Amino acid sequence: MNQGQDLAISVSDLSKVYGERAALSHATFSVPLGTVCGFVGPNGSGKTTTIRMLLGLISPTDGTGTVLGHDISQPEKYLPQVGAMIEGPAFYPALSGRENLRVLASLGGFDQAIVDPLLERVGLGDRGGSKFKTYSLGMKQRLGIAAALLPNPKLLVLDEPTNGLDPNGIHEVRSLIKDLAADGTSVFVSSHLLSELQMICEHLVMLREGKVIFNGKTDDLLSAQQPVLIAKPEYAVDLNKLVDIVKKSGHAVTLEDGAAHILSPADWAATLNRLAFEAGITLSSLTSVLPTLEKTFFEMTGAGE
Repeated sequence: MNQGQDLAISVSDLSKVYGERAALSHATFSVPLGTVCGFVGPNGSGKTTTIRMLLGLISPTDGTGTVLGHDISQPEKYLPQVGAMIEGPAFYPALSGRENLRVLASLGGFDQAIVDPLLERVGLGDRGGSKFKTYSLGMKQRLGIAAALLPNPKLLVLDEPTNGLDPNGIHEVRSLIKDLAADGTSVFVSSHLLSELQMICEHLVMLREGKVIFNGKTDDLLSAQQPVLIAKPEYAVDLNKLVDIVKKSGHAVTLEDGAAHILSPADWAATLNRLAFEAGITLSSLTSVLPTLEKTFFEMTGAGE
């Protein structure tokens, strides 16, 4: 079965049931080749279960799927072209980063000559000789990604690659993922750090309680959301009067940080400015913003922050 030549991943009606509980229920989504696709959902929504099925580690209860055009029932056909890091990378603490990669290359039958270029590629060229136990968490994650890149994969699957990292480590991993995608590698990355996914992912698959609730371009998801007008009066004493004006005009409004956050089309800003002026209110700022991926995600999944 060789469907979806332009797709890295395609699943249809995929389910995994454990006893009475469906970890994944009738999921259908696709991931285009050559893109960075974010895989998001609250804990327990079925992300890791899905990834394990795609990697041939567990079998689906129902449904079908393909990875790089091959059926997931025959993982041996595509796994040589897939790199994966699905849990914190496991390395020998007393060996250097370079020695660890050489051990893995030997085990996988890969050319030892690719080890040093891979260390350079993940930004560890100058620390390849240092023992793994001396690495920061960000460096350990980057070495884990280097290990996943040993087969020179067409598809890279990363499960929570920035989990537990400080802002600098997150930036390092984000930059690496962007560079890999620029080189033509398809990247399927699950994460809870939605602000990060918004910066690197062109495509998104969103899960809630084992069901796919969005599959498509990140921009399409965000542009479909209602924009918010943020109006801040020059004098805080005018805030309640401004809220009354907005409510009388039929728009929903909340107060945050001394400003009115109004659900309305962007082009209502001119009307609001005029109404405020007529009421003797001077606005110090008036901007229209689209919600962040984070806000959209929490609204769609009902997940608490």
